[in-house]
Amino acid sequence: MTGLPWDASYHDGPVPWDIEGPQPAIVRLAAEARFAGPVLDAGCGSGENALHVASLGLPVLGVDVAETALARARAKARDRGIEAEFAVADALNLELLGRRFETVLDCGLFHTFDGDERLGYVTSLASVTEHGGTLYVLCFSDGGPDTGPHPVSEEELRGAFAAGGGWNLVSVEPDRVHTRYHDDGAPAWLAQIRRT
Repeated sequence: MTGLPWDASYHDGPVPWDIEGPQPAIVRLAAEARFAGPVLDAGCGSGENALHVASLGLPVLGVDVAETALARARAKARDRGIEAEFAVADALNLELLGRRFETVLDCGLFHTFDGDERLGYVTSLASVTEHGGTLYVLCFSDGGPDTGPHPVSEEELRGAFAAGGGWNLVSVEPDRVHTRYHDDGAPAWLAQIRRT
């Protein structure tokens, strides 16, 4: 997965998924103390979710393939006085990080992969998630009108983390992903998945 198309999108003006703040669903999870460190934000973009979690005092690594997004994330961390780490990494090869995390966050990345890529991505996530650790996935769903691009069915989401892959899908609940084009957010799934 090359970062060039993703990086280019940050040069063409505000990207649809960058709402200049953390996703409300992530703020809610953080308020419920659902994150334990160290935390990985896979596909962190310009870092708003990672910075929100890091502001709570947790060690956070945000990774992305878009260098421009990461530069913005680092600048925000510096300007806000928040300690967070940001690095270039391919989500399909997270094992190259050589690290493991108690909590992994995927906010808007899962739905960008097609069926074949998803299997590789789920394996990649497993390689960096501690046994007993938690993965949160917030992705576009196919439920309701005004869906986002690449909507995912509940069956597709459940299937990707089916038994036998080292995961236990704890819950899948309807939620919203906020974008620049959806006044009240687009239909989404919020999944909590435990690494076995």
